[in-house]
Amino acid sequence: MFYKMIENKCTQWYESEQCTVKNLIEYIEKTGQMRDAQIEAIKVYLFLKIACECKPLTQLFRQGFFNSIDLNEIELSKSTREYLFQNPAAAALFEYACLKNDKGEQVSEKLEKQIKKDPTGIDYNEFFRNAFYGVSYTDYLFSLPMGAGKTYLMAAFIYLDLYFAYNEPTNPAFAHNFIIFAPSGLKSSVVPSLKTIQNFNPSWILPEPAATDIKRMISFEVLDQSKTAKKSNKTKNPNVQKIANHQPLSELFGLVAVTNAEKVILDRIQEKQGQINMFEESDDDKDRQANELRNLIGKLPSLSIFIDEVHHAVSDEIKLRAVVTRWAQNHTVNSVIGFSGTPYLDKVEKIKVVDSLSIGTAEITNIVYYYPLINGVGNFLKRPVVKIADIADSSLIIEKGVREFLDTYRDTVYADGLTAKLGIYCGTIEKLEEIVYPLVSRIVAEYGLSTDVILKFHKGNKQYKMSADSQMQFDILDKSISKIRIVLLVQIGKEGWDCRSLTGIILSQEGDCPTNMVLQTSCRCLRQVIKNSQETALIYLNESNAEKLNMQLEQQHHISLKEFSSADNSKTTLKRYNRTAYLKLPKVEFYQLKINYDTLTVEKANPEVDIEKSVDSAHIAGSIIKTTDLSMDANNISIQVDDA
Repeated sequence: MFYKMIENKCTQWYESEQCTVKNLIEYIEKTGQMRDAQIEAIKVYLFLKIACECKPLTQLFRQGFFNSIDLNEIELSKSTREYLFQNPAAAALFEYACLKNDKGEQVSEKLEKQIKKDPTGIDYNEFFRNAFYGVSYTDYLFSLPMGAGKTYLMAAFIYLDLYFAYNEPTNPAFAHNFIIFAPSGLKSSVVPSLKTIQNFNPSWILPEPAATDIKRMISFEVLDQSKTAKKSNKTKNPNVQKIANHQPLSELFGLVAVTNAEKVILDRIQEKQGQINMFEESDDDKDRQANELRNLIGKLPSLSIFIDEVHHAVSDEIKLRAVVTRWAQNHTVNSVIGFSGTPYLDKVEKIKVVDSLSIGTAEITNIVYYYPLINGVGNFLKRPVVKIADIADSSLIIEKGVREFLDTYRDTVYADGLTAKLGIYCGTIEKLEEIVYPLVSRIVAEYGLSTDVILKFHKGNKQYKMSADSQMQFDILDKSISKIRIVLLVQIGKEGWDCRSLTGIILSQEGDCPTNMVLQTSCRCLRQVIKNSQETALIYLNESNAEKLNMQLEQQHHISLKEFSSADNSKTTLKRYNRTAYLKLPKVEFYQLKINYDTLTVEKANPEVDIEKSVDSAHIAGSIIKTTDLSMDANNISIQVDDA
């Protein structure tokens, strides 16, 4: 909820004369290439970079930088009001306690009462240090739902930083180099999507020729090699060589490295009793290689670290923060920027205020920008049509779902040649191969389609091997050459899967996806294919998964399943046309009038007569006006005082 204070102050800044980027934002809006969610995130990003000088959240809240509450309008005792005026950190915590969430509920009425009662009894600096995980470096999190364009937003941040850094090379607020981490375990789906940053057109956010000039300065490196080729005389860690090629590092500007956090950063790190062991003195070859890469990245000047799907880093959080803290000691880290569509913790985290009071939060606290999922439905997301099956048999649910999908979307071909596709999640490979595939094959045959429209995608096991071309078929699903209409999945594509043409999802039983990921999995089909077009998607669920979806929507987005399925934020575009030619209207004649004014003298002046008249007037006035003598005796003056 801290982000609400940041957004309020950001809005005030943009409306003030101190804002220096109004023209830039107007240019971005005029190009029409960025979504509203992305533009609002860019506003917050530039506010934090320029107005806040890219300082850590702990420092900014302690200084009361985001305070906007009017303490004179609140019922407070005189001593409490004076204390809050004199202590901006206390006023910041008081304002946080008074905030209201999307449900209209106050963040903490108990905290508000505690501050009113005893404002001096709280260590405000310690509270904010604990609230933002005790880090000394800048760490911001941007929360946007799936489909909002987080990858392109990363690219926008990179180009904006480089643009300002090039104009102000010594300004520490702007980064010179960047490394983008995909979360552990998602490199097969996330790293390829991050490579699309190279396709971002900087003229969408920067005017020419600045956009082209900055793009020439950028060099991309994908650190995805695990070992050196045979008989190579290069370093044993090829990822180190990729960075070393950009020597001298002290003058490096515009490097964008993309990799998997586990491979590059967390590999070969062990935790024992809360202590991190990075094997700095180890003789093991793998330990040496891992440390070599970590140490080299730590030398990159003015480095900004981007973490995609940051909520996955929670399990490795202590390792990741330990590594970044080590880098920050070299004074080379500019900032850590996280991105997530679901910035929620597995359980409520408590932040101590006093011994008898703690604040509980289920959100990652360093969120600086939040865009609600429901605002994207019908805007840049398809409108979901949610169907809940009232039967328990998984096979019957799949059959009904496939038939409804084919009845509705069989002939759907989007404007760029993509065919609508259905994703069916299966709990096990055996179920996919032995039950689901034969069932779906029979149904598509009834609709006059061949089995070539079905893709089985899983990693295989001893009994059922992965098809030779399944990975290739999966990678080209969003291309017009793909003829696949139905994708059968096992433990793949739950999140981080970017497939715009996916138009339907079936979750027929428990275990088709992890319990805590029903929302992410169900929303895989909501990405919009054609910008600003009105598109729908089918979500077919059994009752159990429908209950989980409703629960996760309420917990994470404060909306119900009914509100989610009925939302529509589509914008009505008013097109204006010149109809004069069609109506054959004649040209309108007009006349321009010019008026000349002549000066007319009514009476000529006669100086001699006018002077005589003025002398006579002065003589008459002198005979009327008398001068009052004020030199009277003071004793003759009586003063009366009315005590009534």
